Amino acid sequence: MKAGSLDDVAVGSTVRVRDVAGGDPVSIRLLEMGVTPGVNVRLVGKAPFGDPLELEVRGYRLSIRRREAALVAIGDR
Repeated sequence: MKAGSLDDVAVGSTVRVRDVAGGDPVSIRLLEMGVTPGVNVRLVGKAPFGDPLELEVRGYRLSIRRREAALVAIGDR
């Protein structure tokens, strides 16, 4: 898989987090919730209109908005 952001991932895919952009409260909260560089994240599902996204990270499920997922850079697994 080529590098991109978490909001571009297909349902069922597992990707590795490369970076979380920014120092704003949303980016910091994502890091606090375990979305950190090097961790694998699986996209479990999307709501009917694509927002929010349901992720599986570190053994638990997390729902985030697409604009928040766009802050998460991903790379090869």
